[in-house]
Amino acid sequence: MFNPEVPRPDGAPPYPPEHTLNAGNVNRSGVMFIITMLFLLPIVTVLLADWQINGGIVWSGYVVGAVLLLYVVVVLPLWFRAPNPVIFIPVDFAAVMLYLLYIDLSCGGHWFLSFAFPVCGGAMLIVTAAAALVRYVHGGYFFIIGGAFILTGLYNVLIEFLLNLNFNLHEGFIWSFYPLAGCVIIGAMLIVIGCSSQLRESLHKKFFI
Repeated sequence: MFNPEVPRPDGAPPYPPEHTLNAGNVNRSGVMFIITMLFLLPIVTVLLADWQINGGIVWSGYVVGAVLLLYVVVVLPLWFRAPNPVIFIPVDFAAVMLYLLYIDLSCGGHWFLSFAFPVCGGAMLIVTAAAALVRYVHGGYFFIIGGAFILTGLYNVLIEFLLNLNFNLHEGFIWSFYPLAGCVIIGAMLIVIGCSSQLRESLHKKFFI
């Protein structure tokens, strides 16, 4: 304990001064550069290995695409201090669609435009719209989330329809009505809660929501 009435001894202190690392002293660009180089390492490695073994790009494109997709989804928003999800969500879906397009062109599947593009596009519209409404519209969150649930249920029906159309799995709808029913019930429940102020107050008192 420190006693102000006792004179402090002269000379060097017995312990070295403590140096704490301040977050403001961290070079953000330097850290992101190191992370980028760590992502670049497997890309160069697999490209060189594929080129040496096969004399060209045979399988390494899939690995490179997966690494780049992971970089776009996880690392790219970290370059910004306050990344806007309304911007980065479409960017992430666009990266997914580009990767699927590369796979389709590489294997000659001819399923991108008729299946992957509408599936990814539908998910992108639902998620981006929900994120934009939550970010820029103050209040009405029950309506936003409830509407997102209902659209998700309809989205499952679209997926099954496209699966049957492109890959001839079934002649009719089999499984998509189950998630549709569940999503519609949950969405309708949230919308009813949003319409009833008394119900919202009761839920807030009991569950703090």
